[in-house]
Formats: sequence, structure tokens, C-alpha cells
Amino acid sequence: MKKYIFGVDVGGTAIKLGFFTVEGELLDKWEIPTRTENHSEHVLPDIAKQIEEKLAEKGINKEEVAGVGFGVPGPVTAEGVIKMNANLGWRDKEVAKELSQLTGLTCKGGNDVKTAGLGEMWKGSAAKYTNAVFLTLGTGVGAAIIVEGKVILGAMGAAGEIGHIKVDMEETRSCGCGGLGCAEQYASAPGLKRMALELLEKYDMPSLLRGKDVDAKAVFDAYKEGDDLAEQVVEKFGHYLGYALAATAAVVDPEAFIIGGGVSKAGEVLLKVVQKYYKEYVWPGCREKEFVLATLGNDAGIYGAASYVL
Repeated sequence: MKKYIFGVDVGGTAIKLGFFTVEGELLDKWEIPTRTENHSEHVLPDIAKQIEEKLAEKGINKEEVAGVGFGVPGPVTAEGVIKMNANLGWRDKEVAKELSQLTGLTCKGGNDVKTAGLGEMWKGSAAKYTNAVFLTLGTGVGAAIIVEGKVILGAMGAAGEIGHIKVDMEETRSCGCGGLGCAEQYASAPGLKRMALELLEKYDMPSLLRGKDVDAKAVFDAYKEGDDLAEQVVEKFGHYLGYALAATAAVVDPEAFIIGGGVSKAGEVLLKVVQKYYKEYVWPGCREKEFVLATLGNDAGIYGAASYVL
């Protein structure tokens, strides 16, 4: 009988690994550096070596392991193929097939954000939902669209790119994707910082942010203290993200939006400002949706990766 699963979350600087029971109990977790030289040729062998060493340490046979799940940045097909990943230097990389050959175990996986969303639905704050949108707000804005308990991939594995919904038709600066006026330009950590710095330069109004290192946390901390300039930034953030989520809801009709990522550490005030604008813009039939903070934090990726195998 299969008793165990591995979950692997591959990042640009570190690879997180988790060892679970099939019921979802996390028995062990650790991480290793991501060796990206030579198009990350060492990444999959390094993962395989870690799995072999953990099984030897625990005295467990491969026959007891259901498989290895993985999450990686970039679009991933249902067959576990990465079409393109700039950070790892992979193109048309058959990750599932190669990792299976290296480990002798069943291997399945997908995009890292979608994987984290599955983790929240398996053992996190989204466990009571079968239809949800998991949103991560960090360096960028990504999402996992989950319908009837399954992640929607799309033709090329790129479904859920909510951060690249166009929300400002007047924007002249380019997003990292090459587009103009994407939600990610305002609702990400860099977006919040940029908007705050622009207002500090444009206006002489007093602000708790003046003379400080400005980042997303500083903006929300100042907002909680009633800072007028920070309020302008946060309201703009809520306006654009609320608009993007309203557009998303009209298409997929989720039960809830689960919000994670570094920016979500602002807590309930973030949910309130986003929900305010969401209700203003959304089609009335989708107005009453739940907004919930993610709970698994940095472990969401390994949980979700493991759940791919089940």
C-alpha cells in the first residue's frame, strides 16, 4: 500500500522539498540551492538525489511511495512539459518524464502558482471550496483557477494570468510582459512601491513614508496609521485589483478568492479594500463572494505539489 508522497517546489534560487503521508501529514521539509548554470542541468538530478537520500534516511522502499509532485515557474502542460522558462533556461523540457526516469517514481506537476493554489485547497484556507481563485501577490500577480477541484490549465498551461488583465487604458509604461496597463503594474509589491515613490515625488504632503525605505509592507503599515498618501496608493491598488478580479469572476464564478503571497501579509485591510472595489465593478450575479487570506505561506507549494500525485 502506498503511504508516502514527495512534494517539490522549484524556485529560481531555492528548491523546497516536502515528505508527506498520503493523508497530507508533513513529515519533513528542507531546501537546497537551485543550481541554474548550464540551463539548470543539475536541477532534476539534484532533486532525484535528495529523494533517494531521504528514503534511505527513513528506511523506506520506493514501493511505499505514491510518487513525486512538482511545481515550477512558467506555463506547464498537463503532461508535465515546460514550454519556456527564462529563470531556469528551460524550453520544451519534459520535467515529469525526466524526473520519473531519474527517480523510478510516478511524477506529476504544474506551474508553481497553480500548485500553491492546490495546496491551499488540499490543506489550507481553501479546503472547504471546490471552485476558487487562488491569487498570489508578490513580485508579480499570478493565479490558479480551480473548478470542481481541478486547476484549469488552458491550451498552453497559461490560464490564470490575472496579473496581465489590462486595467488601465491610459498607461504608457510597459509591464514586464510587454503590455501596457496590466494589473501586475499596480497590484504587485514592485507596483505598490513604484506608486508610492511617484506620489512622494509629485506632492509635498507629509507622509510616514518620507525618509524611509519604501516597500509594500511600509505602504500598508502607513495606511493602517491613517497616512493620506499611503491611502491614495492602497486605494489605487484596490481599484485595479478589484477590477481584475471582477472580470475574472464573470468568467469562472468562484465560491471564493484566496489571497496569498508576500503582499497578503498586510492582512484583513487588504481584503477589505480589494473587496470594496470588486463589489463596485463586478456583475451583480457574482457580487457576494468570499475573500480569504491563504494560510500555508511558503509551504503551499510543497503541499500542492504532493497533491498532484493523489
